[in-house]
Amino acid sequence: MKIIFAILIVTTFAVRSIAAEEPPAVTPAAENPRITEIDIKKYINQPTNSNWESLRVDKAIYEKPFKVSLFKPQNGEDRARLGSMTWSVAAYGFGVAGVLSVLPEDYTGWTKDDVKLKDKWWENVSEVAVWDRDIWYINLIGHPYSGGLYYQTARKSGYRQWDSFMYSFLMSTFYWEYGLEAFAEIPSIQDLVVTPVLGWAYGEWAFNKEQEIRKRSGLVWGSRFWGNISLFLLDPVDAIGVGINNLFNRQLIAAGTGYVSYGDVDVGNGELDKQLRFNARYTIGRPESKYYSRYNDATGDPIDTGIIGLTLGVGHIALDEKWGYKDVAYPEVSLGLYFSKQYSLRLKYGRANELEYVSTTDTVFYENYSLDNQFYFNAQSSTRPYVSVGVGEHIFAKDRDEKYLLWNVGAGLHHKISSNWAAQLDWQHYYGDQLYTHEQTISARAVYRFGRGEN
Repeated sequence: MKIIFAILIVTTFAVRSIAAEEPPAVTPAAENPRITEIDIKKYINQPTNSNWESLRVDKAIYEKPFKVSLFKPQNGEDRARLGSMTWSVAAYGFGVAGVLSVLPEDYTGWTKDDVKLKDKWWENVSEVAVWDRDIWYINLIGHPYSGGLYYQTARKSGYRQWDSFMYSFLMSTFYWEYGLEAFAEIPSIQDLVVTPVLGWAYGEWAFNKEQEIRKRSGLVWGSRFWGNISLFLLDPVDAIGVGINNLFNRQLIAAGTGYVSYGDVDVGNGELDKQLRFNARYTIGRPESKYYSRYNDATGDPIDTGIIGLTLGVGHIALDEKWGYKDVAYPEVSLGLYFSKQYSLRLKYGRANELEYVSTTDTVFYENYSLDNQFYFNAQSSTRPYVSVGVGEHIFAKDRDEKYLLWNVGAGLHHKISSNWAAQLDWQHYYGDQLYTHEQTISARAVYRFGRGEN
């Protein structure tokens, strides 16, 4: 949703640019001895990107899988490309912000008043982040899509998934939520989580889907037209960069999707082979060696989209008598990161559209959310008990005026059904220190883990 302005400006030449960036056909060196190292360097110097799976990295990096290499790339990541693309993303963002600023308030949630911009920004970032009221498709489609574009900016610059997620988190948090968007509204709690986390899931899918399409020579449904449209929509930021370069006939932005690389590749039995890669791979040298390529090569990296967990379930809350409301059952959803078999962090949200008063037939709109830490025991078993601790809020009525801080502790049981599916049952006790209230909830939920899920 937040790339509307950029898409409108460059669509006229971006699709054409995607078609123009297809790499030239090559003949394997074993069959065409005229290919030289000079030719290879010439190909590599074309606007291109890279991926972590094609880099030859020291596997020792996986001994500390959550170590961030984003600011100190040391495995062949293309820091220059990432920097160039970051500047271009920042420039596009100002255009997007300009468009959003003139759209109706009920669509964007951006308030318009006569307060000076810098004063408005400081006022908003000084406030505690709130649960926003954006239209559902902005929160659940627009923000993950934006997060996926940030993610691909780093992923296509040769960074692994964890570093690409951290880049998306930094961009969505400090560039957008506490940056441009804070000129108009208070940062949003769910956007701080949903944008980078679901952006990771979407971005990785789009990253691989683009390579699939390019492996089919850019065809979708047998059509190059639909192929170009699909490639553009999967990553318009990259397509825009290529389009700008083509428009000015020079490389202003380090963009492109040639997937060109050259170097040593492990072909098994401890032997190395030099390979030049253009979507497909050609052996240079030992013609008898066999290397079966895929568009997404396994690396052994333990950190991938499998740590992302989405839950759907139902909760029942027994509210403190001080509130004057009846107990109620409600649907709930959560999104989190399952860092290991011992620990996960999730944002949980539940809502009851009609919470009834005890003494009248009137109802009120009710929500609660919390950021919970879960600590699991018996890690090697499929059935793992856990304890949880977190903080969140009760929200009565959509205007946010009636909201109360809640601390919670709880215990539950997690049962792994398969790599991607699990079930949870838990109890939580909530304490509100503003009115000294006590609530109890019982929840049952299904857990879905993205990608390869839990190992």
